[in-house]
Amino acid sequence: MDIETLVKITSRAWSLKILALMHEGMPGRQAPLLSAAQASRTAFVASLLHLCDLELLERNPGHGHPLRPEYRLTANGILWGKIAAEIIDAASHPADNVILRKTWTVPVLAVTQSPRYFMEIKSELQSVTDRALSHSLSLLHEKNWLIRDVDISNRPPRPIYQATNIGIQISRTIGLNAQ
Repeated sequence: MDIETLVKITSRAWSLKILALMHEGMPGRQAPLLSAAQASRTAFVASLLHLCDLELLERNPGHGHPLRPEYRLTANGILWGKIAAEIIDAASHPADNVILRKTWTVPVLAVTQSPRYFMEIKSELQSVTDRALSHSLSLLHEKNWLIRDVDISNRPPRPIYQATNIGIQISRTIGLNAQ
């Protein structure tokens, strides 16, 4: 698994959902995907075009009306679609899907399968800001997807983070599919 690609995919709110729906056999037309995702049209279209830019989706040549194109998964999109479907299945509660749509949730969980310090997480997710990472860690800790312990063997004591519960399921899904 490429962490940079994961960060790019999750930078749009509906990307994981679109990939998962198409992996599960949903037709690649906008109307059925939009209805199944229950997203706003603007954010949904931005995510759809973003996936095309990442070459995970492509227009299906010879299918669909020019103003209502049909999309299909590319070879790389098929791999990421499987991962996206497993991530969404792990977070089956509707409130959990809101957290999955946040930009840094999945990448943070991907790098915290084993215990990590803040700066270790930040170095693996190079484009994350301190504030965004801190906010994501707090949110995930609050939802019990991540545990925060304090390592008192160091001076000064430092917090250490590790995925747990649903968070570890998501982390393992990404890790297992990466190999």
